[in-house]
Amino acid sequence: MEVLGFADSKTLTAGTRGSLLDILSSDPENLAWSVVPQAISNGMLRRPPANLNQQSQNATILLIREVLAMGITLSEVYVDALGTTTTYEALLSSQFPGINFTVATKADSKFKIVGAASVAAKVTRDACVEGWVFEEQQDSSPELWNTEFGCGYPSDPKTQAWLKKALDPTFGFPRLVRFSWTTVKVLLEKNGHAVKWIDEGQASLIKAFETGKGRDKGLSPVARDLKIVSLETL
Repeated sequence: MEVLGFADSKTLTAGTRGSLLDILSSDPENLAWSVVPQAISNGMLRRPPANLNQQSQNATILLIREVLAMGITLSEVYVDALGTTTTYEALLSSQFPGINFTVATKADSKFKIVGAASVAAKVTRDACVEGWVFEEQQDSSPELWNTEFGCGYPSDPKTQAWLKKALDPTFGFPRLVRFSWTTVKVLLEKNGHAVKWIDEGQASLIKAFETGKGRDKGLSPVARDLKIVSLETL
């Protein structure tokens, strides 16, 4: 890895990162997968929410399971992480007792193998963004969004300008944007249309979900309307 020039992707030029990814792509069956913005937003906006650290941990566990299912033997795994690394390392060790885990902050700058992963992630992300096709854009309609995204961080004036221009007060943003991002949430709160849920707290709605009695205890009228019945009482 060191001879090939792998390192933290942030320290490499775009051209070098692209060349290194070509080397990794020579073994495509063993390349990983990515997580799309919608999946992250769905996790963070659900109840109860799953934050980025939790989603990252779940993705890591799933990825390791898929690699093992391919018949690949893993003896050591290096993971880049934020927060308390000892807890994360203990979790992975409990899930996969036969593997030696090293979980560290800024692991992409400490271990060449993690640096290689960061190169793959950076190049893939950049290519995905640069070639993004807006699903919401109808073929016959005028262009709704340009691709002058900037780097994607809130400190970038280009990113700030694109977000403000792309905002629709009713529907928000296209699927490219992660709705759970604090920057986006603030923009929606300031410039989006307010929504009032008229059913919230209504007596009829509350009554519809009241639980039943006797053998049907725990069943609401909605469940009974769907013909869901209790067959036995334990």
